[in-house]
Amino acid sequence: MKNTWFATIAAAGLFILAGWHSRDMARIPAALLPAPDTAGWIQLFDGKDLHGWKQVGPGTHYVDSGLIKSHGGMGLLYWQGQKFGNCKIRVVYRMQKFNSNSGVFIRIPIEPREAWMPVYYGYEVQIDNHPETSNEDEYHITGTLYSLTKPLAKPGKPGPEWNTMEITLDGPHTVVVVNGEKVTDYKEGDPVPERKFDFEPFRGRRPNEGYIGLQNHGDDDIVYFKEVAMKPLVRK
Repeated sequence: MKNTWFATIAAAGLFILAGWHSRDMARIPAALLPAPDTAGWIQLFDGKDLHGWKQVGPGTHYVDSGLIKSHGGMGLLYWQGQKFGNCKIRVVYRMQKFNSNSGVFIRIPIEPREAWMPVYYGYEVQIDNHPETSNEDEYHITGTLYSLTKPLAKPGKPGPEWNTMEITLDGPHTVVVVNGEKVTDYKEGDPVPERKFDFEPFRGRRPNEGYIGLQNHGDDDIVYFKEVAMKPLVRK
């Protein structure tokens, strides 16, 4: 996530979450999920098309050679079938360049109509191995909840290597593991730093369930995704 002119507009209060009608909060489209594989993972991307996904905001996502790719931005591709909670989300991705910028959005409270509401009111699990390039710190590095959590490790691999990110949503608890190493372990209400930039998310609790999405940041920051999957948590 980097600064942009729209951030100033949103921060000025021209987009207010309270303006969304309560009926939108309750509207959850019927889930049309594929069958799980033998390990229990439900593949949300079949490598062929973007059935079940919807683009909002500038730019576009498309499928090429079995990968989700993007053009332009800043926009969001979100799974419109349902909200997710008490599950694991797995994405397998690689950066187009040595370092590129994207993110996986979770806990988006209502179905997004544009790209900035998820930024301010959901969580972005960041993909960016070198946030210092844009004068940001380690709270903005791969695997963190963008600007909110300090990384426990920094295992992100540069392009063109593949990375596996697993995000566990367990009630108010969020855990992010990248390439087998835990980067984030966060519970709603844990202390977070104050906002440093107007393009960072607003502080406050997020819902236990929410929509998920993939960010297209721009033509200079392209990340390819070859797997997006969900697996319900099994209580022991």
